[in-house]
Amino acid sequence: MVLAPAEAAIFLDRDGLLNELVLYQDSNERESPRSPEDLRLRPGAIDLVRGLHDAGWPLFLVSNQPSAAKGKTTLASLKAVHEAFLGTLLPSVFVEAFYCYHHPEAVVFELKGPCPCRKPNPYFLHLAAEIHGLDLSKSWMVGDQDIDIACGGAAGCRTILVPNPDSAAKRGQEVPDRICDDLQQVLCLLTGTL
Repeated sequence: MVLAPAEAAIFLDRDGLLNELVLYQDSNERESPRSPEDLRLRPGAIDLVRGLHDAGWPLFLVSNQPSAAKGKTTLASLKAVHEAFLGTLLPSVFVEAFYCYHHPEAVVFELKGPCPCRKPNPYFLHLAAEIHGLDLSKSWMVGDQDIDIACGGAAGCRTILVPNPDSAAKRGQEVPDRICDDLQQVLCLLTGTL
């Protein structure tokens, strides 16, 4: 799908924003879901995504997914999580999903970074703009961590932070354009009802 030139879009982080982070005992950390069975949507996620889509916003997912690189799961399992995620929201809602599977400290050699696509690098936002004719200065990046805000800012997007208590340790250094308490506020802001 190629969008009209200079169209604005919304880039959404996934984990911690649209779905819950999972507490895994082997790491004692909250992380991205490693299997479809671990996937739980956050309150308001379906309303946000469908509401933005119905309002005419082109939507993109941009997410770091390092669990396979760290040897905690497989790429096939991470791709199954993505399919399960889309199945809960309607696959046609997103124009495209961009996932970075690399990590600088990977134990899986072919997924070892550094790479250009890992947030906070704005690689995927620039790629989406090039492929789909987007105006990043009119676009938004929405996430729950500093890397999301830094990524959007580096691409020239406006940014929205939605603080999640489970990712509190991964923010505080970046200043977003807006802070929303929950996904309902994000929907109201981006559809002009706030």
